[in-house]
Amino acid sequence: MEGNNVVILAAGNGSRMKSTLPKVLHQVAGKAMVDWVISAVEPLLPDHILTVTGVGAEKVQDHLAGRSNFVIQEKQLGTGHAVLQTKDFLGKAAGSTLILSGDTPLFTTKTLEALLDEHARTKAAVTVLTAHADDPTGYGRIVRNDEGMVLKIVEEKDASITERRIQEINTGVYVFDNQLLFESLSKVGNDNAQGEYYLPDTLDILRESGQPIGAYETMDFDESLGVNDRVALAKANEIMRTRINERHMRNGVELLAPDQTYIEPDVQIGQDTVIEGNVTLIGKTVIGRHNVLTAGTRIEDSTIGDHNVITASHLEEATVKNKTTIGPYAHLRPQAVIEDEAHLGNFVEVKKATVGWRSKVGHLSYVGNAVLGQDVNIGAGTIFVNYDGVNKFDSQVGDRAFIGSNTKIIAPVTIADEAITAAGSTITKDISKHAMGIARSRQTNKENFWDRMPHKK
Repeated sequence: MEGNNVVILAAGNGSRMKSTLPKVLHQVAGKAMVDWVISAVEPLLPDHILTVTGVGAEKVQDHLAGRSNFVIQEKQLGTGHAVLQTKDFLGKAAGSTLILSGDTPLFTTKTLEALLDEHARTKAAVTVLTAHADDPTGYGRIVRNDEGMVLKIVEEKDASITERRIQEINTGVYVFDNQLLFESLSKVGNDNAQGEYYLPDTLDILRESGQPIGAYETMDFDESLGVNDRVALAKANEIMRTRINERHMRNGVELLAPDQTYIEPDVQIGQDTVIEGNVTLIGKTVIGRHNVLTAGTRIEDSTIGDHNVITASHLEEATVKNKTTIGPYAHLRPQAVIEDEAHLGNFVEVKKATVGWRSKVGHLSYVGNAVLGQDVNIGAGTIFVNYDGVNKFDSQVGDRAFIGSNTKIIAPVTIADEAITAAGSTITKDISKHAMGIARSRQTNKENFWDRMPHKK
């Protein structure tokens, strides 16, 4: 919107969070709270986004670099004082200024856009975003006259008994005529219980000068949740998780226990995928259609194709193609690639390795720095020994090779197509096509050894 500026208040120390991390950097559904605020205002196409930092300023600025300009509030003397720090940057700007807090991650672009539209329609000096609260404890109250016009906003600690009964609350979001904002801020005092300069006091100043005060009430009280402690942070996570999960369900994803399913906002999921409870999907994960993810599965920054069954397994930076079966308790680490129709059984770990089409790694095996061809069978307990303590080495296993149980492949080794290793072998040399590699000690039986046992009676 032309002539629209945004100020984000992110200078508070967040003492009730009891954390060394700046409050606005605490995460909701995998993103810092201030990230959610920035993401909500960016689609409004503001001329300027300006973040007021204070405690932990360097961390906040590093986190938002490239998405905002910054000013510092050296002393935390209230919201009015915080906004006043932007005067050198915005004091001469035209149009309107949207002000909101960096610890309110639940506001949507739709709500903020409606607030800006209402402000433009009414041509008010300031328009306040309000909400109805069944329990308004902790919020500033909206005081109106008999005609419904906004008279003032009173903080709870400064409110009378009658004012505390009001259920229309201040969400802490405002749109000001930018020039009137800075004119009124210059007149705000600190004669209150906290000795601070309150931004809402500008409403009294504007009203007394004959300027119209507007208000727009959002229908979703949950959006107004401000996060001041860990309890509110958990509530915000719950609300955001519900939003994300509902979006996926409406797009054709079946969540069997949505209250127990954690999906971060950038995850993509195709239609007809079924997800059981206690599944975690995070980062830039992309999941295709018709998959089944069972309880206990965690997938991070991975790409999953179609028609796969992943059972109680952990995937990170991995690629799974189509029609595979994985798990239970498989672990796919970075650069693992599982081709079509492959199978990984229980307690299989794959890292920086490709498991080819229709190949099987049944159970209790480690495949690292290796390429397995098509239709390979890896017996139980197989280990690709890829690390000598200094460097890592690669191994190749050809199509239709059969690796016997408890084989140790000491890289670098090439096992050709249709080659075999005998169970229990330690393979240190290449194996040619159709050959069998055997590398184990001969069995020796010691007769009458029972008689030497100390427990023998």
